[in-house]
Amino acid sequence: MKAFFEVLEQLYRKVLLGATLENDSHDYIFYLKPAFSDQDCSTTTSSDCSNILDVQGKHQPSSVNLATPSVAPVCLQRHFQLNSTREIMLLQLTVIKVMMTRILSVETELHAKEKYRDIIKILLKSSDIDSKLTCMFQNSDKLLSHMAAKCLALLLYFQLKEKITLRNSWISFCQKNLSEYSESDKVVHCLWMLTFVIKEIFKDTCSQKTEILKQFLTPFDTIFEVFYNSLFSQHFENHQDTSKLINSLICFLELLELLIASRIHLKLHFTCQRMLFLKPSCVFDVITWPIQAFVKRKFIIFIKKCLLCKVGEDLCRGSVPTFMAPDHPLDVDLLALADAVLQAVDLGFLRTLAVYGKPSCFGGDEVQPGCECVPGPDHVILRAASLLIIRSLEIKFQNGASANEMKVDLQRFMSELLTFLKPHLQPSLQSHNLCEWLSRVFIEQDDDMLEAAKTAMGIYLKLTRECEATESLIQEKEMWNHHTHENGYNPHCIFLFLLKNIGFDSTVLLDFLISSETCFLEYFVRYLKLLQKDWDNFFTICKYFDITESKYNVNICCCISSLVQDRSSNQTEPSPLAVLGNHRDAHAWVSWASEASSEPLNHAVMSEEAQATLQANSLSPQRTSQSLVDYETSDDSEEESTDQRLANSRLTSLHQEAMKKIQDTIGTSRDKKELSLESQSRSLVPKESNTPFSVDCDIGPNNIASKVGISYRTVKCFEELQGAIYRLRKKNLFPYNPTALLKLLKHIETIYNRSMTPL
Repeated sequence: MKAFFEVLEQLYRKVLLGATLENDSHDYIFYLKPAFSDQDCSTTTSSDCSNILDVQGKHQPSSVNLATPSVAPVCLQRHFQLNSTREIMLLQLTVIKVMMTRILSVETELHAKEKYRDIIKILLKSSDIDSKLTCMFQNSDKLLSHMAAKCLALLLYFQLKEKITLRNSWISFCQKNLSEYSESDKVVHCLWMLTFVIKEIFKDTCSQKTEILKQFLTPFDTIFEVFYNSLFSQHFENHQDTSKLINSLICFLELLELLIASRIHLKLHFTCQRMLFLKPSCVFDVITWPIQAFVKRKFIIFIKKCLLCKVGEDLCRGSVPTFMAPDHPLDVDLLALADAVLQAVDLGFLRTLAVYGKPSCFGGDEVQPGCECVPGPDHVILRAASLLIIRSLEIKFQNGASANEMKVDLQRFMSELLTFLKPHLQPSLQSHNLCEWLSRVFIEQDDDMLEAAKTAMGIYLKLTRECEATESLIQEKEMWNHHTHENGYNPHCIFLFLLKNIGFDSTVLLDFLISSETCFLEYFVRYLKLLQKDWDNFFTICKYFDITESKYNVNICCCISSLVQDRSSNQTEPSPLAVLGNHRDAHAWVSWASEASSEPLNHAVMSEEAQATLQANSLSPQRTSQSLVDYETSDDSEEESTDQRLANSRLTSLHQEAMKKIQDTIGTSRDKKELSLESQSRSLVPKESNTPFSVDCDIGPNNIASKVGISYRTVKCFEELQGAIYRLRKKNLFPYNPTALLKLLKHIETIYNRSMTPL
């Protein structure tokens, strides 16, 4: 047995290095056949295996000569006894696994790879290795069981790639154990191997992986549906040992995600891929079980990924296409899932979620003695639940509904969502800035935040088209505008809060544009197109941001509901949202708001002309942010400096014209006050302009938002973004053609300059 082990050890070292084997392939099969009989391994004794190994040792081929190469490191430590049957079986499985890995690796030398492939094919033909490994992974020895399952999974994948028919013994074994749920470990092993093989197929770069997966799934199409019904019909409270049920749930959830991913990305169509969409209530029932929080979290995230069609993206080699080809059957199934989500919310789904609990960390959820645990909500749950609802609403609206139906549904479900979120957001979400909920909930997760922003804008655009087609009266349009803010989905507010969270830093936007991990490009282009058409509304919202920040030093969502509530007894007073249609009417609302407030706003609010002066005065174009790309030559630097001086000259001229216009307009004011606009030490705020002038208002010296309006900072951020994109494109460093995006950004700048030019 000692000689047998030494030869096997030397074989392992050579395969680990990817070295070519010199001997005949059949000689190596002798050492790789699993060292046990074909009986159930759970009852096989060590003496039985030892006797088999003794027989193998006596009849080993004499032609095998596996001298260890001098370059090979000593990878195998002999900390175990050489006569250990268990260690020999583990070493056999390890050699098979490493050999399979070498076959699948592109780094293995071609001649060596062909030799390994020939050995594995002979091993599959000469012995019923599938059955033997199936027996072995039922062994009570966990390590032996795991290694056997991994080897079998790799061999199954190898047979699929080489177009070798799978043995009926293994297929029958899986079909038998998945025909109904049981607490046996066999179920988990079957699910794990099925998942492993599908993952390997997904990661394969060959063009035939769709056909390979189709061949693999065909025998299991019906049995998966049977197991789905059996597993989710379990009663959690009735199980003595819930750990096995939880393991089965987690394993099957991973398999279910891969099945749905194969439908989306590989365009396969099996009944088992539609199980979730045909019976979604089964999955929602699990979330209501008295089960561990991490299980509920996994299920909620899974449903979210299905609604966003994001399942399986981490397994797809290369970039996932942003725009998928139309798939009507999939759209029908997504609508069914979205309806199930909204129905669950109607039945109180959000109230069953355990938002508070032990913190989930890499080291576990137990807090060591003496360490303080800061209580707080599970933001993963908050984000997932929020995306579930707004994405379900978008899917439902896309599939046909009247404007009134959409408004009713939106108000009902957004009210439910905001009620659910408010207790968990600190500081609390105020009634006057409901659109801030999105940036507050998703601040820690960029990809989800942008998905939510894109979804909210999709809802807004769909409703806008419907309302424009049915509502012609100004009053109806004003009520519609009010609706967008009241339910927290106005796209301008959401975008402005996003910019405020990143400090109007154009480099962050550039990172988003370059990254393939978020949908920012799609969202940003759609928003810029909206901004071109809806500039007046955007400008009005910017003014409300400026006014509230200068007065209260807080953020607002374009309306101050508290003021509305204070004056609710007087029905003749105009609503602040009634003047959102045109930024020319903003001063009327400002006057009303100043009267309604407990303190006068006349010192914090300026007329539109004064706003234009302040922003023109701050249009000093000196860049304080550093260039994103180092210049190759001084000529590049000089070229940008020349362009910059031209921009300075143009903007300075605009500033002087605005100054003259405003001084002529407000020169007769009784309460003139000198205001020196000293620029702040802030990277995105210009520093050159320092011209004193008189206006009919008083602004705190330390309030940057009062000195430089939100609209200016937004356009300034866009301008810096343009410059960064130009520089990257000039050096061929931008990953795609940004021409259309640059045109949109330039058009926004033109609209802004036109609106700021004094008449």
